[in-house]
Amino acid sequence: MTTLPAVTASPLEEAEAEAAFAAILDGTLPDEAIAPFLVALAERGETAPEIAGAARAMRARMIPISAPPNAIDVCGTGGDGHHTLNVSTAVSLVVAACGVPVAKHGNRAASSKAGAADTLEALGLNLDRAAETAELTLGDLGICFLFAQKHHPALGRIAPIRKALGRRTIFNLMGPLANPAGVRRQLVGIARPAYVPIYAEAIRRLGTDHSLVVSGDEGLDELSLAGGNELAQVRDGNVLMRRVTAADAGLASAPVDALRGGDPATNAKALRALLQGEPGPYRDAVLFSAAAALMVAGEAADWHEGVEEAAEAIDKGLANALLNCWIAALK
Repeated sequence: MTTLPAVTASPLEEAEAEAAFAAILDGTLPDEAIAPFLVALAERGETAPEIAGAARAMRARMIPISAPPNAIDVCGTGGDGHHTLNVSTAVSLVVAACGVPVAKHGNRAASSKAGAADTLEALGLNLDRAAETAELTLGDLGICFLFAQKHHPALGRIAPIRKALGRRTIFNLMGPLANPAGVRRQLVGIARPAYVPIYAEAIRRLGTDHSLVVSGDEGLDELSLAGGNELAQVRDGNVLMRRVTAADAGLASAPVDALRGGDPATNAKALRALLQGEPGPYRDAVLFSAAAALMVAGEAADWHEGVEEAAEAIDKGLANALLNCWIAALK
């Protein structure tokens, strides 16, 4: 493929999208052709076949790892513009402390102040060692960090383009669908509520055992405490839509601003305080999403049971101890 297909008219078929992104990732197209293509897709609105096809191209070029069959991933697409604290990173530690293997996929910030990789590094996690020993730590500790830069080398040439654009693109949507551990259970937060059913359909096309796609009404790429949330359950080849609020999990509402984060050091300090038992909206947001992840994993029957189990992992110091062990193991 020497040119990218036009995206302003009819949507791309899944195979056509896969071919286009294969060319982008393989470096056979000039940079000046890629940015307009990504912007045009974003402005027109990506379709489920386009997202699935792009994810297939990304999966075909990733460096995979072996993982337990019950491993899950918890991540957001990013790009929501709210610059919140790292909820999915904290959730990963809490859920792993509950005994569920978590293959956490993430990257440095592309359009936010601190991505999962930035915050984990600020906490003292050696990202190079984390990539090298991912299979080992997943087996021994029940958690690993799959640093996108290490497992998706094809993304290297795209990073400057994404940074220059400074906006969300289909690459935000592709990342969670190309977990190097090949997880078949996921909690994915996306930044566009109207896209929840579209994204869920992409996951259905790719195949999953049980996934939840969530988006806060404010355009938050995770479950919001502030108001309502769109939620899609993808299971048994079906997509079931529903609405959920913090009250459904027995949690208090809080404005999005209550979760405002900052640079990696700021977010790392807040995450450590959370794991040490600090109460507040950040804790509640983590409990909310952890409950969803535990339901995806089949470890909780409902929201209340999930919240109770996640709270216990924090209050008994299990999640904090897990982070300490993880950091120590990678020195």
